[in-house]
Amino acid sequence: MAMNILRFDMRAPGFSPAASRELYAATLDMASWADEKGFDLITLSEHHGTDDGYLSAPLPLLGCMVGRTRRVQLSVVALLLPLYEPVKLAEDLALLDIASGGRVSIVAGLGYRPVEYEMLGVDWGSRGRRMDESLDLILRAWSGEPCEWQGRRIRLTPVPLTQPLPPIRIGGTGRLGARRAARLDLPYQPSVNKPEVFEYYREECARQGVEPVLLPPGAGEMVWVSDDPERTWAEIGAHLLHDATVYASWQPESQRSAVHSDATTVEGLRAEGKHLVLTPEQCVERAGAQGPFAATVLFPLCGGIPPEVAWRGLELFANEVLPKLG
Repeated sequence: MAMNILRFDMRAPGFSPAASRELYAATLDMASWADEKGFDLITLSEHHGTDDGYLSAPLPLLGCMVGRTRRVQLSVVALLLPLYEPVKLAEDLALLDIASGGRVSIVAGLGYRPVEYEMLGVDWGSRGRRMDESLDLILRAWSGEPCEWQGRRIRLTPVPLTQPLPPIRIGGTGRLGARRAARLDLPYQPSVNKPEVFEYYREECARQGVEPVLLPPGAGEMVWVSDDPERTWAEIGAHLLHDATVYASWQPESQRSAVHSDATTVEGLRAEGKHLVLTPEQCVERAGAQGPFAATVLFPLCGGIPPEVAWRGLELFANEVLPKLG
């Protein structure tokens, strides 16, 4: 069964004709539209202190989407857990779980930009410890039973709807994330495809006596649908390149995600093959070639793409691709 996903990160670079207010309004309309069209998942991301207004408050936006949707799954990939006060975060996630009917999930991540920790007054060197402490508190608090944390008595009410706990996954790129997921008996969803890390995760699960739940990263491909790909590349190429080059500038040599790009020009981006502008026919063929676990990630507003351009591709996908995916 094909899986169809919408992704948003709310970048609004200075060259985009779309203002942030317009992009946020379009995002909520697109979430409602995706819900009606039968999409499976909407994902948000998180970064702080950027030049282009990257989404810095994913949970409030997720709450807005909860109110505009009824069935589609909603997720933050990844939520930078050490940057949050964990008691309040446990409460907020519990409320989102209740309000959404169990449709909200998070991938817990550390992040990789020290500037974000500095901005929010969190020590970069303590991020691993803070992640472990936060996860420990959240998992205990969600039970609803009183617990102690840092000398305080904690009692979370109301408890989450989803029992024994709402969907929470552990992100990461290496062994530390894999070990954390195994120790906590939580699903592991790394951001890169490293078979040796996957094997290490399975070994750690066996050592802990838990069943591995591994959600491999995607191929990093993002799709736009067009009846004239050349015209669409001319319209959105600069937006896609902005997204790709800013990500690349943030990531140190040791940090590579599935969406990492080495392109420096629009032509290079096209040749690289992670940003795909496809005709409806090509989109259907691609899904067929992927088999029963086909996944199409649409990134309609990438790099501040004007909503009117984004809507054109979404409607084409709904009218000419979705009916043929089965």
